[in-house]
Amino acid sequence: DDRKRKHNLRIIWNSILYLVKTGCQWRMLPQDFPKWQLVYYYYKKWADMGQFELLLEHLRGKVRVKLGQKSEPSLGIMDSQSIRCGNNRSLKGFDGNKKIKGIKLHVVVDKNGFLIAIMVTMANIHDSKAVILLMRVLKEMLCGIKVILADGGYR
Repeated sequence: DDRKRKHNLRIIWNSILYLVKTGCQWRMLPQDFPKWQLVYYYYKKWADMGQFELLLEHLRGKVRVKLGQKSEPSLGIMDSQSIRCGNNRSLKGFDGNKKIKGIKLHVVVDKNGFLIAIMVTMANIHDSKAVILLMRVLKEMLCGIKVILADGGYR
């Protein structure tokens, strides 16, 4: 297929960055960007291919090297945050400790605070249960982390 692209991929990328930065809906993408359907097509294609994860990993490695560290982290820090969320009843749980009805983010960052992995659960999922799934995520990522620091909730 030798068709010439109508829109430069840089414009598609800028459109995605605009959506992320502003939080606007796909259909409300300003007219100076390509049609939302085209931008969504590329977003979905790149997301399905794991391109955003690769980009994050590459950028994190570059910054770590500039800081005089190895590109791959060997230490991770794990924590969770309960968040009140909108109207999606299927995702709502109640975190009794924080008195929050909503969802819970479980994250692993390196010592610089750079994101390594993230997982979203209902708020009522205890950290000790979520850690098992989060460890599987790290294993599937072929992550080289050898030590993980976490609070007592992750026992």
